[in-house]
Amino acid sequence: MRNVWLIAKREYIERVRSKAFVITTVLVPLIVAGLIVIIIFSSNSEAAGKHIAITSNDAAFAQAVQARMTHGKKNSEMRVDVYAPATDADHAHLESEMNQKKIEGVLTLTVKPGVVQPTATYESHDAADFVTTGILEDAVDRATTERELAGRGMSAAEVDTLLKNVHIETLQSRNGKVEKSSAAGTFWTAYLMAFLLSFTSVMYGMNVGRSVIEEKTSRIFEVMLATVRPEEMMAGKLIGVGAVGMTQLLIWIVGAALLLASPMAVRAMSNGFTVPINGLEVFLFCVYFLLGYLFNSVLSAALAASVSTEQELNQFWPVNVIPIWISFGMISYIITNPNSWLSVAVSLFPPTAPIVMFLRMGARMPPAWQILASVLLLALSIFVMIWLASRIYRVGILMYGKRATLPEIVRWLRYS
Repeated sequence: MRNVWLIAKREYIERVRSKAFVITTVLVPLIVAGLIVIIIFSSNSEAAGKHIAITSNDAAFAQAVQARMTHGKKNSEMRVDVYAPATDADHAHLESEMNQKKIEGVLTLTVKPGVVQPTATYESHDAADFVTTGILEDAVDRATTERELAGRGMSAAEVDTLLKNVHIETLQSRNGKVEKSSAAGTFWTAYLMAFLLSFTSVMYGMNVGRSVIEEKTSRIFEVMLATVRPEEMMAGKLIGVGAVGMTQLLIWIVGAALLLASPMAVRAMSNGFTVPINGLEVFLFCVYFLLGYLFNSVLSAALAASVSTEQELNQFWPVNVIPIWISFGMISYIITNPNSWLSVAVSLFPPTAPIVMFLRMGARMPPAWQILASVLLLALSIFVMIWLASRIYRVGILMYGKRATLPEIVRWLRYS
């Protein structure tokens, strides 16, 4: 056991003192914070600076659409020009303006007598500008509804009251208590924790594999094996690199706690945005990190022992990231159907359990037996992986010059 701790201490000190540790510890939170700021900024300025022209044969309707397009804080900076009734000269002028990129697009509205819905076309150079297209559709729908209601004798004030959006206050039951909740805050908290789980466990798992390759190519193994057993070396690497990951996570958690206690965060939460996280979720986050890290690192150590170069090891990268792709590819389904049989099954499947379980927690806390079952299944799979990896590791670390084939790995398992 002394050899294990010596190797773990060496791995820990070597990595904590490295520039990569300092850079990732500082850079990852900055990147996450930057992404959050970008998302908030983009959602608050969806159409800022857009210059749109409206042509129509009905001036009143075109002006109603114009009013709706520039209504509200998000669209207040949008410029909308109205040409109604539009002439051929107006269309030619606008075509020239659009070709010179002085305007983003032209919305053409044709109102026919006796027909409720107008004919609408939008011409622009940006085929994928779905944000502007959505604003246009909403404005035309709203103006059409207002016109029809006004035509049936309703006043403008009555129309505005009828079409006013209804605010729904969201509540969530937690441990028998009903609390206010924020759907956006719940989603992004779960998403961020799932992202950190996947990023850190895979990153440190691959670090174990790279460490094996580095020592294998430098032939340090041959010297170390004179005093320690292969199983002790692998255990030391797992403990040392895992402790580095826990150190980094602890720094991030403390930093996040200080940020949430800041006046800026308090003001943001007073506006209805909350971060719904409690001590149990923090504890489970640490548990799933350790289990996810062990699963990925044991797999990486076994793969690294069976190859000779880091390039060959990188070819196995999809083996670690495919479960992450599956987990995040199902995020919409999991958030909206957290207790479906598919969501439960994927949250119990060991490779995807850490990420999917936290996505489910963001929507609704799973039953305790499902959390316990996922932890036990993940721990059991890690035990099996360690049993297999230790036998591959014992023989593979001394193999040089070629990648081991599957039949050779099977023989290693049988002989060792």
